Amino acid sequence: MAGVVKAPGAFAITPHKVSVCILVNIYASPSQISVPFPFSSVSQHNRLGLYLLALTKSCDDILEPKLDQLINQLREIGGLLDHWLTDHVTSRLSSLSSPDDLFNFFNELRETLGGPDSGVMEDDQVILDPNSNLGMFLRRCILAFNLLTFEGICHLLTNIGIYCKEAISSCSSYELRRVDDSGNDLESLSEYENMDLNLVFKKINEEMEARKRATEQVSFHLHLPKELSTLVEDIEVFADPKSEHNDKGRESSSYASGELLRDVDPNGGVFLRTNWQIQGYLMEQADAIEKHGSSFTLNAFELTLRQLQKLAPELHRVHFLRYLNNLYHDDYFSALENLHRYFDYSAGTEGFDFVPPAGCNSFGRYEIALLCLGMMHFHFGHPKKALEVLTEAVRVAQQHSNDTCLAYTLAAICSLLSEIGFSTTSGILGSPFSPMISVGTSLSVQQQLFVLLKGSLKRAESLKLKQLVAANHLAMAKFDLTHVQRPLLSFGPKTSMKLRTCPIIVCKELRSGYHLISEFCCEGSTMTADGAFSTAWLKNLQKPLGSLVLSQDNGSRNNSNPFLFFTQPSSIPGSVMQLVGSSYLHRATAWEIYGSAPLARVNALVYATCFADASSSSDAALVHVKLIQHLAVFKGYKEAFAALKTAEEKFLCVSKSRILILKLQLLHERALHRGHLKLAQQVCDELGVLASSVTAVDMELKTEASLRHARTLLAAKQFSQAAAVAHSLFCMCYKFNLQVESATVLLLLAEIHMKSGNAVVGLPYALASLSYCQTFNLDLLRASATLTLAELWLSLGSNHAKTALTLLHGAFPMILGHGGLELCARAYITEAKCYLSDPSFSVSRNPELVLDPLRQAADELQALEHHELMAEAFYLMAIVFDKLGQPEQREEAASSFKNHVMSLDHPHDVEDPIQSDTLLNA
Repeated sequence: MAGVVKAPGAFAITPHKVSVCILVNIYASPSQISVPFPFSSVSQHNRLGLYLLALTKSCDDILEPKLDQLINQLREIGGLLDHWLTDHVTSRLSSLSSPDDLFNFFNELRETLGGPDSGVMEDDQVILDPNSNLGMFLRRCILAFNLLTFEGICHLLTNIGIYCKEAISSCSSYELRRVDDSGNDLESLSEYENMDLNLVFKKINEEMEARKRATEQVSFHLHLPKELSTLVEDIEVFADPKSEHNDKGRESSSYASGELLRDVDPNGGVFLRTNWQIQGYLMEQADAIEKHGSSFTLNAFELTLRQLQKLAPELHRVHFLRYLNNLYHDDYFSALENLHRYFDYSAGTEGFDFVPPAGCNSFGRYEIALLCLGMMHFHFGHPKKALEVLTEAVRVAQQHSNDTCLAYTLAAICSLLSEIGFSTTSGILGSPFSPMISVGTSLSVQQQLFVLLKGSLKRAESLKLKQLVAANHLAMAKFDLTHVQRPLLSFGPKTSMKLRTCPIIVCKELRSGYHLISEFCCEGSTMTADGAFSTAWLKNLQKPLGSLVLSQDNGSRNNSNPFLFFTQPSSIPGSVMQLVGSSYLHRATAWEIYGSAPLARVNALVYATCFADASSSSDAALVHVKLIQHLAVFKGYKEAFAALKTAEEKFLCVSKSRILILKLQLLHERALHRGHLKLAQQVCDELGVLASSVTAVDMELKTEASLRHARTLLAAKQFSQAAAVAHSLFCMCYKFNLQVESATVLLLLAEIHMKSGNAVVGLPYALASLSYCQTFNLDLLRASATLTLAELWLSLGSNHAKTALTLLHGAFPMILGHGGLELCARAYITEAKCYLSDPSFSVSRNPELVLDPLRQAADELQALEHHELMAEAFYLMAIVFDKLGQPEQREEAASSFKNHVMSLDHPHDVEDPIQSDTLLNA
């Protein structure tokens, strides 16, 4: 790093810190009372204080800002004072031309700090508290300067000269535009260029040559805001001013930390920020990688990490950020290499918020390395390897008595077992030191998961890990949503119990995570909270809000607005916001399963409105999928595809992305409704390609692809093949305990047998599906199963028409209240068929009882373009009009029937949708 020679472990004083000290001296001038000069109001004074506080805590870059950047920010917050502030800072810096000037300057800073020895003070005198954030900053700068040798002071003067000269070239054009307003500016610039640094400037060229030949040692300090009253030791790092200054690629990078990377000029001063700020910056980038996923620019951020590694080779967390960057870009080998590098160099002791347990040995953090490795295998779709590594992590954490890591590892195992289905875990979880060894391995995978969830939740509560407690509550809610809690023991007294899921328990678990918002400060990192808040505060200076009417400086030509200081983002950590937002996503999923479409939509909208900024890319895509699916079911494909186009612009349609899968689902459904079977089969093949060939990976996608393949075969009248695919799919769902999917497949089997003419064979499947729905409280699916059961009874003959109608009317409230367009249309058509098939019903006496539901069905199916069901509805209407002796209406309905039949790709396969003999008898 340029021109700083410090003893190891010291706090480096840099030109930027000198500039901040000048501003702090303006803010808290000891010779002023009330509102210090030049401030005209308390608002102006407080504005500068907020800016200084954010400037010392922001984590928006790894390098300290240069003078021109500081001047630009002062123009944003200074209002009418921006000229005075910038001129004062630049002139004060230019006046530091000798070591004596620096000594006098830092002696003046001592008077800014208050204390018991401050002497007699006026009541309204401005004195800086030594234990405040700004007071601590001044104390560290004064201490760092006092520790400098004479040679170090000369280096500091050299760097101040370079710091000022760099600002001249970038600010000269602006200053020349102000020549009419301020005649002294050109004189000030000439003072920059001609100032005499008698002991310094004559050595600048020699110093630059020396920097090219050797790296110099600088300070790199760690400062936690929770311990502002104590000085912590700094981490010694090394700087290489040559690093990356010839890299031209960074000029074209558009997103790494939100701004373009700066070139490292070998002739200028390059200074790293404090360790506290760099750690905060890396944490923010890790959150950004998780949030943006594969859309996070790989190469641009790699340039930043390479530059940081050159300037601070002892900051090993750079390798961990590289691991995360490669992980989310699906580069397995690079991710694995950087993960090994990180733990080889740092032993896992840097960059983690885990508190070392009492009496921890010196073996590093091998268990944390195993935890990261297991999650990496989980991400890349290697479930068996992931489970083996995580089990080993449990063993090592138990041996090292690392309870915190053990709690997180158990939570990771629970997530793995929950997300990826395992038919058995024997040979993996049954090894010594396994978390399941105490209860035995004769339990099913679901029972093992339940025991692990309870154990992980209890351990997290005992360790007071608030965020992990909230995450475990969400996992418990997800488990209770689709699993019936049975007794673990198969002996002992039997008590009567209802083998059903309990929605009340699910809601209770979801609400338990809400307390995290008020308790996150007990566990959350102040570094992350303060750094992120200060960074956002500074970035929002560039975003003018509101009207200048709110500003006291209406005559100012800049966009200064005090409203900016009251509209900053929340300081709640992003991880906390993600957890709270996840609870709304889980609630939306729960209401979808239970069958309440309005409540599912409301919770999805709450998430999209309140938590979109803090959500990860996968969660944001998921909520868009839910809302678009709702549009497709209740509004039709036109609005759904319009919303899908907007979502595609926001999210990258990469392989296996939720948006791409949703697009294929919508295309398949519309192709089936239009009768385009070839297109539907092509879409099924695309879904099958996206699913992984590894067993138990992408179970949801595999189930979806097989289910749609069976529906395509059913639409093509290939009943035996459709039944075979559906039967195979049910066996897979039963093996991996996919309960909701099992109920859906059973209902599909019933529909296949009904349309193939074997209604009697389909009845047991419909009844079995009803049993599943009752057990797991799948109310809307239960109504759909009841509708299918009514259709099966009707297929058995006209004698069962009243039984079918009774079943249908029992399901009508749920279908009409929460069902989509297609389900409601099916219910209306089935109702009309029941009336027409009933021998005791007379069409001539009450025709509207049949025509009204048929018209309603036709209207609702129009948005779905469901030609087959619409043809069926118009066919029934034609028969009714024929019975009523209305030939014109009959011909109109028959013409509509013909048009919809001809719109299908397979008109020769379309048979009469109702039994002609039954209708003639009616």
